[in-house]
Amino acid sequence: MGLTDMPSSERVHIGFFGLRNAGKSSLVNAVTGQDLSVVSDTLGTTTDPVSKAMEILPLGPVVVIDTPGFDDTGALGEQRVARARRVLDRTDVAVLVTDATRDLTPSEAELVGLFERRGLPYLVVRNKCDLLSVRPEPRGHEAYASALTLEGIDGLKERIARLTTNEALDSRIVGDLLSPGDMVVLVTPIDTAAPKGRMILPQQQAIRDVLDAGAVNVVTREDQLEGALGSLAAPPRMVVTDSQAFGVVAGIVPGDVPLTSFSILMARHKGFLRDAVRGAAALDGLRDGSRVLVSEGCTHHRQCKDIGTVKLPGWLRGYTGADLDFSYTSGGEFPDDLTGFDLVLHCGACMLNEAEVTSRRRRAREQGVPFTNYGIAIAQMHGILRRSLELFPDVLAELGDGTTGRPAC
Repeated sequence: MGLTDMPSSERVHIGFFGLRNAGKSSLVNAVTGQDLSVVSDTLGTTTDPVSKAMEILPLGPVVVIDTPGFDDTGALGEQRVARARRVLDRTDVAVLVTDATRDLTPSEAELVGLFERRGLPYLVVRNKCDLLSVRPEPRGHEAYASALTLEGIDGLKERIARLTTNEALDSRIVGDLLSPGDMVVLVTPIDTAAPKGRMILPQQQAIRDVLDAGAVNVVTREDQLEGALGSLAAPPRMVVTDSQAFGVVAGIVPGDVPLTSFSILMARHKGFLRDAVRGAAALDGLRDGSRVLVSEGCTHHRQCKDIGTVKLPGWLRGYTGADLDFSYTSGGEFPDDLTGFDLVLHCGACMLNEAEVTSRRRRAREQGVPFTNYGIAIAQMHGILRRSLELFPDVLAELGDGTTGRPAC
């Protein structure tokens, strides 16, 4: 996968924040070298977050996000400020744009406090430095620049680049578990929610990562798996399946061949595998009336056999024997208040960057709500969670004796 077609979820997300008329949108345009944001002297020109996936040297592949003014007023203004706050959930590097001709305002100081409480690397960019007759030496997180004259823009991009490394470029889906020449069988049912002629993103990423490791892909549907395995001269290094086919695949793959799912690999890739495994234990505690939030990171047209709204609720009701109460979110939607839920059941999060997944997971943990994902929940319900984690002995070691699941799907 080249840098130009890298998914947005794998790019560094740079959020630009500030007050109205601090020159925030002008600075975004100067940094990107494009007219990404509309620029005007009118207060509140940027009414919604504007995102653009692109490459900025020396950073590489990034997503640049221009946000509404943090001091917007009125009922609509409050909504815009709330949207700006939500951008923080998916921000890897924060840039506060302020006017160099004045001191920080209380609202700007509040933004800096938000950056620091979240542990975000950040810069305070003193824009409009061309209006200063005397320029103080920048201190700490400060940088001086002018969106009008482009003074300091190259240095600003270099400083942003130094604040982060794009770990997504180095983090592997499955390749770090392989040696050159290994054979990997990928079981990929034809997903009715995927556009015609295309595979879903985790499958694409896994195929490429196997190739990058010098290993060999064997890609098959679940109804052809038995024949595919029988045609191999030796057992494969592992089998990776779509979670929806876990039950069928587990019955075909020999017990001495490691088996896992794309969803479990994505949980590891996004940094929440351990939390998701711990959260799976909550399935056994669900009772009549328990509330489950099913959250998907992408938006798509719901099909009659949709996994999030149809299959998983049915499987969970069968597994628990309980009359459960389900709620659903998709895309960027995710509640601030999770205290009314007994479990958050999240997708593999292939369309969300790690920062946003971490924010959601942290929110659940702080509010005492178990958090798991589709693949791990399905493995638990099929009684094969331990087997699906054999590739990750450090995570497997954390499982108590009771976390085995009971087949019910």
